Amino acid sequence: MKLLKLKHNLFFVFLTGVIIFLFANCGEMNEEESSPGVNLDDPEKKNYIIIEIEDSAYLNSDFEKYVRGTFGRDQKALTPVSLSRLLDKFIEEKLVLQSASSQNISLNWEEKQEYLAKLSSELKSEGSNISVEEMDTEILFDRLLIEKYTYVLVKDIEVKEEEAKEYYNLHKREFLRSQRVEASQILVETEDQAIEVMESMKNVSEEDFRRIAEAESIGLEAVKGGKMGVFEMGQLPFEMEQVLFSLEEGELSPVVESSYGYHIFRVDKRFEPELISEEDALPGIKVKILDMKISYRISSHMEYLKNEIEWTFYPMNLSFPYQKDNT
Repeated sequence: MKLLKLKHNLFFVFLTGVIIFLFANCGEMNEEESSPGVNLDDPEKKNYIIIEIEDSAYLNSDFEKYVRGTFGRDQKALTPVSLSRLLDKFIEEKLVLQSASSQNISLNWEEKQEYLAKLSSELKSEGSNISVEEMDTEILFDRLLIEKYTYVLVKDIEVKEEEAKEYYNLHKREFLRSQRVEASQILVETEDQAIEVMESMKNVSEEDFRRIAEAESIGLEAVKGGKMGVFEMGQLPFEMEQVLFSLEEGELSPVVESSYGYHIFRVDKRFEPELISEEDALPGIKVKILDMKISYRISSHMEYLKNEIEWTFYPMNLSFPYQKDNT
């Protein structure tokens, strides 16, 4: 299995700082709406040491560079809590890089060039205004090395057939598929149009419904004869679900008004609750167990590094008030 062929980009297990920021920052905005952003580029504290890991020292300026490389100009909007969680990830990364160095895990020239080419291609396909040349390659290569280190850490993890089957037998409730309906619709702009279409569809066949949907509906699915797909409860707006799940197969709904216009629904098929078979469930179970094993090994290994590597944290030297994670 090659590095980039893992199902998930394992680097993001360590780099959850971005996701943590999004949730933490959203939660804080209600409490700290009036609080100004933190200025990480404090000239007085710029060269203060905030972390020592064995023979290496990291300054406020190093963390500011890291944050800038992650968030760009948006860094000034970060709150102390979100910065604290990002600093936690910064420390974890540095511990991993220290461990990689002690184990002689490094990147060769070919790996670096392949990574830059892949990243450049992705940026172009996404229409990004940023080019690889504008990025900090030191940060990029550190993150690639973390990914390589993580791959080495978890590459031997596997999920046996017996494990997946045991999980299925112990968690069958997870594989109970709820009631579903296969639905179609005709969507028009006005109530008068909807009533007129409704009148024209008394006792029509499915084929007639498809023809009318193609001719009259303004919905995106009109080209498919109004076919919307298969839905279970919770996937559609409540007022639509109330109507759809009360219909029998082949039955048309009354006119339903929504912000999109006026709908006439048809239930093409109903699916009663059923237990997903072991055969169908096993592939997804294996992925789930693999994810759990990978997460456990990575978190356990991180705790190991924090205990085995000599390191010191100086929160009093930070340019913002560090908030301990109590979760």
